Amino acid sequence: MEIDHIFICVKDEARGAEALKALGLTEGTPNVHPGQGTANRRFFFRNAFIELLHLTDESEAQSQLTAPTQLFERLNGTDGVASPFGICFRPSTAGEKPIFPVWEYRPVYLPTTLKVDVGHAPVSEPMWFFLAFAKRPDEAPIERAQPFEHPNGFRDMTSVRVTTPSHQAFSTPANGANLLNGFEIVHGDEHLVELDVDRGASGQTYDLRPALPMMMHV
Repeated sequence: MEIDHIFICVKDEARGAEALKALGLTEGTPNVHPGQGTANRRFFFRNAFIELLHLTDESEAQSQLTAPTQLFERLNGTDGVASPFGICFRPSTAGEKPIFPVWEYRPVYLPTTLKVDVGHAPVSEPMWFFLAFAKRPDEAPIERAQPFEHPNGFRDMTSVRVTTPSHQAFSTPANGANLLNGFEIVHGDEHLVELDVDRGASGQTYDLRPALPMMMHV
């Protein structure tokens, strides 16, 4: 199991996207999620991508189908409790299953044969989920290929570190994720995600706050 992408729930997706473009990242194509009440903007590396997720329809996001995902709480949260992050995993070998217990989410925007496996965890942690059908961006068929060559030369997302201000004991998915190479979740003072790009070879750090709760070590 390996990281496929991370999402960040944002209220101002344009501001977040501009912050990433200012670093020299080329934006990929956006998506709309009918029935879920969300849309996104995306930035791709060779092996993973960043998704800026924003609310488009409150009633859809609170529907009987979507409500169990707690996406509305993440997208609409103002009390600082709900984590704005989601961590998506994919198989690292053929046929691999998620390493934590899941429930099946079948959004209407996916074909009926596909599903999202969601881990059981409090909203104070990231949304943990697994896509059995996901592939690396650099393995996508030509008709679905996204730009992952950037003016700044960034290539791979090599590690992810998430901080949560909640002091609850970590859930089973969080503990499982902490066993994976290149991922860590810790307790701290605020919701924050830190990405290492190309193993931080240049020794530079970019702090994207307040536009995004993100730091990037490159």
